[in-house]
Amino acid sequence: MAYDPGAIDATLAAAVGDEPALIAELREAFLDGVKRCLEAMKSADTPDAWSAAALRLKGLSASFGAVRLMALAGEAATGQAHDNQVLRRLHRAIERL
Repeated sequence: MAYDPGAIDATLAAAVGDEPALIAELREAFLDGVKRCLEAMKSADTPDAWSAAALRLKGLSASFGAVRLMALAGEAATGQAHDNQVLRRLHRAIERL
């Protein structure tokens, strides 16, 4: 799956137009939400809580056009809870945003 670093900005620009300050603010809100989802996954005390947090991350990622992150979150939702390899891949994908 290809990674498009401009997808999030393009999605935001399509939603709000040519408003760089608003795009930056929404991008920051998106990243904060992504980080909260990841923290919820890490602190999940049951497989269902892990899956629910991963599905929130998947939905958030889909809303902002972060295709790679969306796919990884989907993989996490259906996989083993607290899978360290999946967490590392999610961290890398988030760092690239």
